[in-house]
Amino acid sequence: MPQIAQLAETWSSQLFWLFVFFGFTFFVIGRGMVPKVMATVAQRDEQIAGDLAAARAARDAADAQEEAWRVRENENRAAAQALVAKAKANAAAKSEKTIAAAQKRLDTKLADAETRIAEARAAALTEVESVAVEAAQDIVSRLAGVKVTKPAAAKAVKEAMSNG
Repeated sequence: MPQIAQLAETWSSQLFWLFVFFGFTFFVIGRGMVPKVMATVAQRDEQIAGDLAAARAARDAADAQEEAWRVRENENRAAAQALVAKAKANAAAKSEKTIAAAQKRLDTKLADAETRIAEARAAALTEVESVAVEAAQDIVSRLAGVKVTKPAAAKAVKEAMSNG
């Protein structure tokens, strides 16, 4: 059978070219290109890892700066609140002094006014009494035809004013 005898020649030729092709492919791609690609991938991974580490360090530094800023801000806020409280206390003390001085002036004016009112009232009562005494003398003399002395009329007016 001639087909079987050719089988060994055909297969050996095909196997030879198969090994040549795969050997060439292995050495060109496997030994030449793959190590370069792997080196590039490794370099890229290292660069990414370095960038991530730098980013972490920058974030940590920023967090530390932010925390320091917050501490300073809180200290400044507390100092400002203390200044405001001190200013309020000073203003309250100053206004209390001013109010006390004004109240003292008002009390003095009120006392003076009360004194003047009491004097005016006493003067008015004295005048009313004198007018009432004259009116009583005039009324009694006109109605009764009797002449009343001034001291008697003054006594009667005082009794009438104290009773009523």
